[in-house]
Amino acid sequence: MGWFETLKSPKLKRSKKTLTSTPSGLWKKCSNCGEIVQNSKLEECQQVCPYCDHHFRLSAKERIDLIIDDGTFQSFGEDLTTIDPLQFHDKKSYKERLEEAYDKSGLRDGTYCGLGKINGKEVALAVMNFQFMGGSMGVVTGEKIAFVMDKALELKIPAIVVCCSGGARMQEGILSLMQMAKTSASRQRLKNAGLPYIALLTDPTTGGVAASFAMLGDVNLAEPKALIGFAGPRVIEQSIRQTLPEGFQRSEFLEEHGFVDRIVHRHQLKAELSFFINIFCP
Repeated sequence: MGWFETLKSPKLKRSKKTLTSTPSGLWKKCSNCGEIVQNSKLEECQQVCPYCDHHFRLSAKERIDLIIDDGTFQSFGEDLTTIDPLQFHDKKSYKERLEEAYDKSGLRDGTYCGLGKINGKEVALAVMNFQFMGGSMGVVTGEKIAFVMDKALELKIPAIVVCCSGGARMQEGILSLMQMAKTSASRQRLKNAGLPYIALLTDPTTGGVAASFAMLGDVNLAEPKALIGFAGPRVIEQSIRQTLPEGFQRSEFLEEHGFVDRIVHRHQLKAELSFFINIFCP
């Protein structure tokens, strides 16, 4: 027997766990500058880093509270949910993934929609929620987006969609991709009637969402440094075998190349939306 076979592997001493009375969830680390910020401070700043101006992602309800007048939002379609049309299963079943998303977000789907007022002007609003399966667009989300636009057409009011999505939901296959055509058709009816549609692009807005209703606004607004595009930058670099320019697919790059009309800081977002609503509907 060789001498090395008789050696035993050294055992690492486990560090003792120290108990602390400090509650968890009081702080958040900025992914941009690395500063540690109190959650209460971030709430005061509307989830914008006070050190580097980085915009953290908002939930659908936080977004509604940010832009809609207090007490005016009336939601609809909250009970709509997918029926797992393809019986999809990968490492987990689609039903399991949906249940996990329900528990995490409290929503039956990744999009919130309803009617509300912005500085006294009524609007039809849809807000995508990245917390629900990456804000992916399935049959229910497509139905809600189209319904918001159709409701705006019925009431002769502006339609606003806050986009935040990783793209079409693969678990629903072609049925998900069909929502690109459905939402684009509803948007065209608004255009034919001369009613305004404003798209707000937040981080991220990608895939089938970016290739359909997200880029079809009469005005396309974006938050600073939001990732916006169809395929991701890594996929594009591997496909064309070229290094992409710095800041490629960020909202500043898209504004420079004419894909975005204006970049709006979150603190000025409600005022900016009100400005365009008053232009279209004086």
